[in-house]
Amino acid sequence: MFTVRTMVFSLVVLIAFVLVYPTLSSFVQHRAEVEQLRAERDAAVAQNDDLEAELRRWDDPAYVVAQARERLSFVMPGETAFRVVDPETVPDVPVVEQGAVGEAAGSTRPWYSTVWDSVRLAGEAPADAEPAGVPPTGVEPTDGGPGAGAADPARDAAVLDPAAPTP
Repeated sequence: MFTVRTMVFSLVVLIAFVLVYPTLSSFVQHRAEVEQLRAERDAAVAQNDDLEAELRRWDDPAYVVAQARERLSFVMPGETAFRVVDPETVPDVPVVEQGAVGEAAGSTRPWYSTVWDSVRLAGEAPADAEPAGVPPTGVEPTDGGPGAGAADPARDAAVLDPAAPTP
């Protein structure tokens, strides 16, 4: 069935394939690399155009003023600058010693938390003092005998003003 012609033809095709395949694969590989390099070049040209456009924008004085206002928070003479700070994004402040009401200069805490801490500290009694209106330890309250519940102006004055003389 196989004739000599078919065998010779198959051998020629095989030799042609062996000789052409490496060259053809190299050609296809280089073609893909050239396409990739062209795409990179186009991207670099586009980026260069964008950078040149931005550089030309800096020649405009209005753009420079707008950038100074936005990036550096500059204001024009006579203007008042306000900065609103989100309390959720304010960094933590170092712990202030107990009883100190004032904050260090340049604190980043919101003003209302400083006011609230001042109110809270003002409402606390010193640790060694007895709370006002509470009898000293060891003194039992009366059981409701005569005069119990009646107003005693001298005692009430002492409770309201600790410097007042006690009866």
